[in-house]
Amino acid sequence: MHPAPRALRRAAAAVVLLAAAVSCAPQPEASDGPSASAGSTCAKGKLATHTSGKLTIATDEPAYEPWFKDDDPAGGKGFESTVAYAVAERLGYGKDKVAWQTVPFNKAFAPGEKTFDFDINQVSVSAERKRAVDFSSGYYDVRQAVVALKGSKAAKAKSIADLKDVKLGAQVGTTSLDYIDDVVKPKQTAAVYAKNDQAKSALKNGQVGAIVVDLPTAFYITGAEITDATIVGQFENQGGTPEQFGLVLDKGSALTPCVSRAVDALREDGTLAKLEQQWLSDAVDAPVLK
Repeated sequence: MHPAPRALRRAAAAVVLLAAAVSCAPQPEASDGPSASAGSTCAKGKLATHTSGKLTIATDEPAYEPWFKDDDPAGGKGFESTVAYAVAERLGYGKDKVAWQTVPFNKAFAPGEKTFDFDINQVSVSAERKRAVDFSSGYYDVRQAVVALKGSKAAKAKSIADLKDVKLGAQVGTTSLDYIDDVVKPKQTAAVYAKNDQAKSALKNGQVGAIVVDLPTAFYITGAEITDATIVGQFENQGGTPEQFGLVLDKGSALTPCVSRAVDALREDGTLAKLEQQWLSDAVDAPVLK
């Protein structure tokens, strides 16, 4: 065997010395991936919130039942109020550390920096909205429903086709309006309202034949607000996946993984199901419009 050239022997020696140096040097701790990173920034009660030591939660005004009780988000009653406080508790913020803020529905997921830490207001998660804001994991699976006055033409509808000649209305920016435009595709342009209260008034006054809202809201409207109205039916989920309400956060918010983790934990331990049963148990069934 020929002896190795001097240059090669020197290179080999350098490699050995380098390897020894590396093996003796302190090594970085192994990372658990994104979850470990999220954990380091999700210290309870010490999140990078808008107001240090406080969690600012937004919703619209008025705050409708069954999502909130007595138009009082801070009251801790109603499905979304109780969910909001349960998430806050998971994040390390007791009720006395939560501040409520009024933000119009459509503004909550519009582009631009937010003044809240998260918004809870029956906002459905969608790819289009995700371009402007972050969403938490879904906290409620929802369907859209049609409400009409008893005895009206719309009230007799048994299918989507039966609604095509009906003047329909919904709140601006909602998936309720999307279902009118994309699923029903009525012959008349849908009436669009800034608030659900305006849509309900239009229904009572005969300005529209029916309105589209989420199913729990439909049950509340027909049971407590417009007692001469009825639920015509509910729509099937589009695309095979359930429509979900999610908490809205600023685009790229450092809080998003923390909030999603809190929602996931509430789903896994049965809290969300318990709150749903407590506040939304009446909204369990309605005919499916196909």
